[in-house]
Amino acid sequence: MKIYLASRSAARKKILKSLGLKFKALPSRFKEKKYPGLTFAQIAKRNALEKAKEVSTRVDSGLIIAADTITVSGGKIFGKPQNLKEARAMLKKLSKRTQIVYSGVAVIDKDKNRARVACEKTKVYMDPLTDKQIEKYFAHTSPLDKAGSFDIQGKGAFFIRRVEGCFYNVVGLPLRKLYRMLRELEVEIFLVLFCFTFCIFLSGCSTEYNIATGQEESFYYSTDKEVQMGTAIARQVETELKFAEDPLVQKRVEDIGKKIAAVCDRKDIDYHFMALQDDEVNAVSLPGGFIYINSGLIEKTANDDELAGVIAHEVGHIVARHSIKKLQAMQGYTILRVLIAAASQGSPAGSAADAAYTQLMLGYSREDELLADQLGARYAKLAGYNPRAMITFLVKLQEINRRKPLTPYNYFKTHPYVLDRIRVVKQELGEGIDFKDYINIEQTPHQ
Repeated sequence: MKIYLASRSAARKKILKSLGLKFKALPSRFKEKKYPGLTFAQIAKRNALEKAKEVSTRVDSGLIIAADTITVSGGKIFGKPQNLKEARAMLKKLSKRTQIVYSGVAVIDKDKNRARVACEKTKVYMDPLTDKQIEKYFAHTSPLDKAGSFDIQGKGAFFIRRVEGCFYNVVGLPLRKLYRMLRELEVEIFLVLFCFTFCIFLSGCSTEYNIATGQEESFYYSTDKEVQMGTAIARQVETELKFAEDPLVQKRVEDIGKKIAAVCDRKDIDYHFMALQDDEVNAVSLPGGFIYINSGLIEKTANDDELAGVIAHEVGHIVARHSIKKLQAMQGYTILRVLIAAASQGSPAGSAADAAYTQLMLGYSREDELLADQLGARYAKLAGYNPRAMITFLVKLQEINRRKPLTPYNYFKTHPYVLDRIRVVKQELGEGIDFKDYINIEQTPHQ
C-alpha cells in the first residue's frame, strides 16, 4: 500500500522514518483556518481532515496521513509564526503560562473509501525565558515551521519543565493515537509493523532483582543493549558539547568517579566520567555508565567531598537504572530505534539518540531523585569522602539559585525540594531528623 504524509513537517517525517516506513511526503495545499465557534480540538481535527482530503484528490489510491497541531495558551491559539519578530513575542508569552497542545490527526484509506479523525491533547509547562535565552535558542533552531515557535524534540526541550500527556503529540504526530486509528481502519501494513516493533521491544524483556530498590523489576533492555544505547547517546552528546579544556579538571572528575564506581552496587558495566565546558550548574547520567559534570557545577564545589556527592548521586541513577526505566515508559518508538541502529551506527541512531538525550534532560521523577540522593550518600561514604558535604552543597546551591532565574540547564530544575533531599541524606547517614526536615516530606518513605 502506498503511504502519503500530507505534511512538509520535518519532525513528522522523522517520526515515520524512525518506524522504518516507506512513504512519500505530499504536502497539502489546504490553508489552515481557525473556524469560529468550534472548540480547539474540533479546529485541529477539521484542519487535519481538510488537509487529508485535499491530498486524496491528487492520488489514485493509498493511505493518506495528515495532522494539524495548534498551541493554546490563555484562550488564544498560537500557530506557526510568520517571522522572527512574531516568534520572539510568541515564545515570550508562552513561557509565562501553561500551554495546551492539540494535534488533530486524519487518516484516509482511499482504497476502501474510509477515514478516521481524532485529536490528542497535551499540557506543556515551560520555564520563564529571557530575551537573551530566546535569541540563543533561535540561533540554533528555526522557529518558523513550529507551532508555538519551539521544538520539544530538539533544543527546545531544555526549557520545558514538565509535560502531561503524549510527548509525540507536542512533536506533531501522536503515535499512540495514530496506531489506534489504524487498528480501527484495519490497515494491515501498519498493524504488522507496530506488532513487529513491539515484539522486538519485548523480546529482550527480563525480570531482575534491582539491588538499589530491593525489588524485582522488568527491563526490556539487557545490560549489553543498555550500553549500546548509552554509547549512541554519548556520541550525540559529544558532537554538540565540548569537554573541559583543563586536563586537571578532567582527571579530578575521573579519579573521584572511579573511587565511587569501585564501591557502588553495580559492577556489570564500565563507568565513564567526563567534565564538560559549560557554565550551567548541571550534571547528567546516561544509560550504560556515562556521566557528565559541567564545569559550572565543578566551580561551585568547595572541595572533593562536595564533588564526590554530586558524582555519587549520578552513579546512583545508573545503579537504579532510572534512565532505562524512564525510556521504557515513553510512549512511541523512537527510543527503540536507538537500540536497533546503535550497533551499526547507522544514520537513524543520531536523531533517535538525540531524542533519548532530550528525554533524559527533562529530568527524573522526584522519587528517583531522592533514591539517587540516598545511594549517593552511601557511596560517597564508602569511597572515603565526607557524605555530609552533600548537604552543604545542596544548601549552597539553593542560596545561589534564589538569586537568579532558572536557566535552561539547571541542577535544581527537576530536583525535589532541598529540605526533602537533606532529610533523605540524613536518614541514610543515621542522623536525627528535626522539624524542618519534615516540611516537604515525601508520602512514600525511602527505606
